[in-house]
Amino acid sequence: MTTPLAAGLALGFVLDRALGDPARFHPVAGLGRWAAAVERRTYADRRLAGVVHHVAVVAPLVAGAVVAERACRRPWQQVALTAAATWSVVGGRSLVREGTTIARQLERGDLPAARQQVTHLVGRDPSRLDADGVSRAAVESLAENTSDAVVAPLLWGAALGVPGLVGYRVVNTLDAMVGHRSTRYERFGWASARADDVANLVPSRVSALLATVLAPAVGGRPADAARAWARDARRHPSPNAGPVEAAFAGALGVTLGGVNDYAGRVEHRAEMGDGPAPTVRDLPRATRLATAVAWAAAGVSVLAALAPRRARPQRRSRR
Repeated sequence: MTTPLAAGLALGFVLDRALGDPARFHPVAGLGRWAAAVERRTYADRRLAGVVHHVAVVAPLVAGAVVAERACRRPWQQVALTAAATWSVVGGRSLVREGTTIARQLERGDLPAARQQVTHLVGRDPSRLDADGVSRAAVESLAENTSDAVVAPLLWGAALGVPGLVGYRVVNTLDAMVGHRSTRYERFGWASARADDVANLVPSRVSALLATVLAPAVGGRPADAARAWARDARRHPSPNAGPVEAAFAGALGVTLGGVNDYAGRVEHRAEMGDGPAPTVRDLPRATRLATAVAWAAAGVSVLAALAPRRARPQRRSRR
């Protein structure tokens, strides 16, 4: 199935770049409603309840993906299913569109609109952000979400097919819903947060590597990106956002990190990179880097899907 898988991944990625997210009946929106319905039955302020919730949400959807993939007997059916799943879970076009919109709003001096727009990308309070603060928030989100919304699903799809695409998106969505630190989810969301950390461990490093290699596409130097990655990534509280944001900072020649306000909870994120803080002029460069990383990840994933798979040894029948 390697050739149909590769073709489906490529077609789904191109659909996302051409069309963006499905305008109506987006599967991820349905996933959110399903997870919320399950939470109403499973919630308790305990880690074990969070483990039960995570399994209860993930297992049926992955099982359904396995059944659907096995039901596709013909290559064209396999390609169509993989392409549809890839288009549904990859969000690169929408991410870049948000970055471009914010840049245009800041360029024409519409700071209130940019503050509102950046809430589509980040969870921090934008009400006190100036233009440079909005720019930094957007660049940081472009870096992290290129890994989460593009590179990771493609790599999981290349490794495990449609179940990998669906399973990753469910895990990542659950982390966004319950994996953050708050009074309600500190214990209940622990399992979902840890599962997302594991799922993104390799993709985040691949994203950082691609950003490092592609630094010249935005006027940067791979050596600067590699140095920022090696020196600064561990300072970030997220084990996976750190490498990507540090590599982007080095590639763009800016410094990311600083004070973030999350609905009254102020965090001081360690600074990454060596240049000045990002400004609106850096946003188009960040979107170009995110786009270059996305296309490179698509190529890597297609090649990985085409790689020969080791066949399972057949048991010899007893005579």
